[in-house]
Amino acid sequence: MSTVRDRVLTRGARTTGVLLCLLLALLGAAWAARDLTAARPGAEVWWAWLGGARGPRDATAPASSLLDPLLALGALTAAVTALRGAVPAPVAAGTLLSLATATALLRAPLLWMPGVGRLPGADTGLTSWAQRTVLAELALAAALLVVVAVGRRRAGRHRGHPASGPETAPSAYGVVRAVPQAADPGRPGRPRKGPARTVGVLLAAAGLTVAVGELYRLLELGADGYRKALLGDATDLPALPPPPAHWHAAVLALLALGAAVAALRRASWARPAAVAAAALLCAHGAGALALAVHTGRADRLAALSGTDRLELATAAFLAVTGLAVLLVAFRRGVPEATGGAGGALAYGSAPGAVRPPHAPPPPSTLPPGW
Repeated sequence: MSTVRDRVLTRGARTTGVLLCLLLALLGAAWAARDLTAARPGAEVWWAWLGGARGPRDATAPASSLLDPLLALGALTAAVTALRGAVPAPVAAGTLLSLATATALLRAPLLWMPGVGRLPGADTGLTSWAQRTVLAELALAAALLVVVAVGRRRAGRHRGHPASGPETAPSAYGVVRAVPQAADPGRPGRPRKGPARTVGVLLAAAGLTVAVGELYRLLELGADGYRKALLGDATDLPALPPPPAHWHAAVLALLALGAAVAALRRASWARPAAVAAAALLCAHGAGALALAVHTGRADRLAALSGTDRLELATAAFLAVTGLAVLLVAFRRGVPEATGGAGGALAYGSAPGAVRPPHAPPPPSTLPPGW
């Protein structure tokens, strides 16, 4: 007799998680739509999101960053994943946890960044709404963590009915379970060995690359200078600013290394964690490359300093690595156990029934009804 230890998300937890994800997506999409419709021309919003020069501070200046549409897209993806009943519970829970963790880490600096409440020339009402948006996103991220933590139960328990195996005929003897030769044992949704190793190595390389870059900045700026750059200053940023550049890089390194460890251990939540980290890495690298092409830095690559060329090479590596991880991590993991070849087999219920392989022989004293 086996003991079921896997935990699954209840239907109420999935529904609540979907609603929270939709609220997160709505907040990010609303700010992105506001900038795309209010600012003229719309192309300037895209370059401002990537970190390019912004126009004069007025009511129509971009008030958001690239983080807003990214979080909105991630929240929609998490909502669809949690809504699908065919998605294994560990994958759905990992998707919600990855979204909540990324949102909390990337939005947290706005709680202490100086200058958020005193933007020169900015619309006072716009700044106030931006601060409320950040608080709402942090509250929704915390609610997602709580929903996943309390919304799990042991698999196989339904309203007081204990988990049980498949029913067999009373006269059947020697119930065995045939396991296919090509089966990949493990919790449903966990990555398979080959893709897990590939994702783990790629994410570890990307995370270490970002971490080494931040270590170089620490040595270059000194402890005090790096601490100020890490905490940031929102005085010359939009009303809903992105996290400081060094904080953003530190979060990317942390998420990438954490997902790499989970993938190498083949944790059940490794795939959604890898997707979240890879999407942020790919967007970060691709955005830096696009901005370099737009500003002409890529055209005069030979005239750039060694540090600038190394930054562009790092951005290209992160973009390619993030895209490769996305392609591998989206592959299906270990499927849930089904009947058929892996179902229960019985013998003895009919005269002359063939004993399955590795099944115990009939007893010497036949039971009644044999």
